[in-house]
Amino acid sequence: MVSEILALFASIAFALFAIYGWLGLHYSTPLTATVVSLAARTITLGVTVAFFGGIPVYVTQALLVFVLLGVLQSAISLLTFIGLQKIGTSRSQPLRNSYPLWSAAIAIALVGERAGVAVLFGTVMVVIGVILISWKPDAAPPSYRWWHVIFSGGAGLFAGIAFPLRRYGLTITNEPVFFSFVVAIVSLVGTLPYTLWTRGERALVWHARGVGHFILSGFFEALGALLTLMALTSGRVVIVAPIVATTPLFSLLISLIFFRAKETVTGLTILGTLAVVGGSIAIALAR
Repeated sequence: MVSEILALFASIAFALFAIYGWLGLHYSTPLTATVVSLAARTITLGVTVAFFGGIPVYVTQALLVFVLLGVLQSAISLLTFIGLQKIGTSRSQPLRNSYPLWSAAIAIALVGERAGVAVLFGTVMVVIGVILISWKPDAAPPSYRWWHVIFSGGAGLFAGIAFPLRRYGLTITNEPVFFSFVVAIVSLVGTLPYTLWTRGERALVWHARGVGHFILSGFFEALGALLTLMALTSGRVVIVAPIVATTPLFSLLISLIFFRAKETVTGLTILGTLAVVGGSIAIALAR
């Protein structure tokens, strides 16, 4: 049950990452959010690596896998923040958190993981629950266009690909702390070319309050990434990915506590919560 507990805490960390990122976007741009949060993530994980004894012995093949994951993560981060700005948290989160379906399909088809009926049922229930919790058709931003869902949907697809890759890399060299740092560095460097040619309203905007929120967002993203890798050291992708995807449930709970005037609980919210909880229990018991 250790991997499930770590995945659960990762989900809470990612919920805080999304909330602080969304708050920061009220004052700045998705590109600024990506750069600042990735920088904060890199610094946080760099300190963690130093605390745990520095650079360990590793296999080059594993390093290459996590370098690739870093490139992928830079795209995921940018697409996630663009999705938050373009279609709002209520629409972006269900699409972004559809990745357990992609992860399960890849892990079963290519990695050879096994998933019984309970795991598959639980995964579908978690995804359905996330959609019910997050979907609010009447809350679209004024600039919303139907094709904007491509940003959050793409982030979900890439995140689904990343989970099996993380698991594969850790089977070669099991150093989750160090490789979290590698991913963070490559992700940050990967965003720099985009900053050089981006102009206008999408460019970097250094608003103090926005940057402060993005720093907190990056810290919690680092924590979530580290906990996810630690969960994958002993847990299967088909188990860990759906539990991490329960992020919107915790986003809702945190929003209800700290932003009561902005969140309402509906019948769909309750059904979604029951689906997420029930699906998570089914996955955990199927271990």
